[in-house]
Amino acid sequence: MKAIPGAARAYILGTALLAGACLAPAAHAAGTPWRAVVPLAVLYALCESPALIRHRWPGAARAVDDAAPIAAGSFFPVLLAAAFLLPPASAALVAVPGALLGRVERRPYAARRVWRAAQLALAAWAAARAQTAFGGPVALGGGGYGLTTPDFPYVLLPAAAAALAFCLVLAALDGGILATAEGVPPRGAWRGLLPRSLAAHGVHALAGLMMAVLWRSPYGPLSSLFVLLPMYISCWVFAQYHRERAAHQATIRALVQAVDIKDKYTRGHSERVGRASAMIAAELGMDRDRLEVLRFAGILHDVGKLGVPTRVLRKDGPLTPQERRVIELHPEYGHEIVRGIAFLGEARSAILHHHERMDGSGYPYGLAGDEIPEFARVVAVADAFDAMTSTRSYRRARPVETALAELRRCAGTQFDPEIVGAMVRALARHGWETTVTADEGGGGRAVLGAPRPSAPASASAGRRGGT
Repeated sequence: MKAIPGAARAYILGTALLAGACLAPAAHAAGTPWRAVVPLAVLYALCESPALIRHRWPGAARAVDDAAPIAAGSFFPVLLAAAFLLPPASAALVAVPGALLGRVERRPYAARRVWRAAQLALAAWAAARAQTAFGGPVALGGGGYGLTTPDFPYVLLPAAAAALAFCLVLAALDGGILATAEGVPPRGAWRGLLPRSLAAHGVHALAGLMMAVLWRSPYGPLSSLFVLLPMYISCWVFAQYHRERAAHQATIRALVQAVDIKDKYTRGHSERVGRASAMIAAELGMDRDRLEVLRFAGILHDVGKLGVPTRVLRKDGPLTPQERRVIELHPEYGHEIVRGIAFLGEARSAILHHHERMDGSGYPYGLAGDEIPEFARVVAVADAFDAMTSTRSYRRARPVETALAELRRCAGTQFDPEIVGAMVRALARHGWETTVTADEGGGGRAVLGAPRPSAPASASAGRRGGT
């Protein structure tokens, strides 16, 4: 607990004490329905705790690591089903074992487990109280008024009340821990927490309601497990997506680091070109998937430098015509390097053609106008802009206004006018700041609106093939 601020320790302790007060009736009441509490608690613990499988059956560790779709909130339907089926104190008790035994990623482990158990117990208790207040036990067919089957669609009202109460408690407690443990200002600690979680918890409530209906049906409690199957599959797909995305990021990061090590003059340039390309894409209205691929294209546009001799990349003096021809091969080298990386898609054409010009005088193939792929036209503008506004060992950065004026001057001959316009609008909306990329001193920053002495304007943006 030493790493936790005093205010956060007090907040966690208070939350735990309040949760204990909510749980106490279940521990002392003679009528606690243990035949339902225990199976639901065990089920939730198993769902949220792959670490249990790893500990008890080491041979299953690989399968758990490769396929477990565990994520926070993945199996909240079990807790909400408990809220529909059990008294409030008993529903709160269902959350405790899984929260205490679940995976914790960061220290202090014990405090995080206690906090999680208290938070979920309070949320389940509140959900059970809310659905009871709206007649949930009766609407579910739990006796009274002669009902033996769920009263649809009325039963959806207490389910909605339970979901809202569950969501409100989690959001309120999360905001408190952000304010006390993370130091987030109170004005922003709770901002957006409730709206972001309402839809997800609404879906969890529907799944929990179906579990409760099947639990009380003639098919018995085991039938309710089928509701978890689609939840498990959706979580597995979600986890696989994030693993794949992480692998993509790692691949790109490794390639960029290799380029940065080889060409010290442009360190950090790749990431900024990716960022500028994404800004342009957003201004052009590209959908999210294409924007992400275009960002990859910007980041990897110079990966072909891995095929250029280091002595040429690091040469301090002017390049000879032969050395320039070698530099101008880097788009083709880059295309060959990424040819087999399927997830890059359109990004590969941008890597190959980002030095083509609208008037057909570019390289490597002399494409003109709309023959140049759209991604390549975007990366060309982003590349030239960042090169002009970055300080290198052989020249100082130009101010943003000067770089934009140069882009406008070359629009129609070197650059696509529409994309130049999108770049101008994006910068007006978001601004731009870049740090020194050269290892040598004497650098500075090019900030929107900041005066800076500049070299003679040239949209070729440098002596190394536009970068």
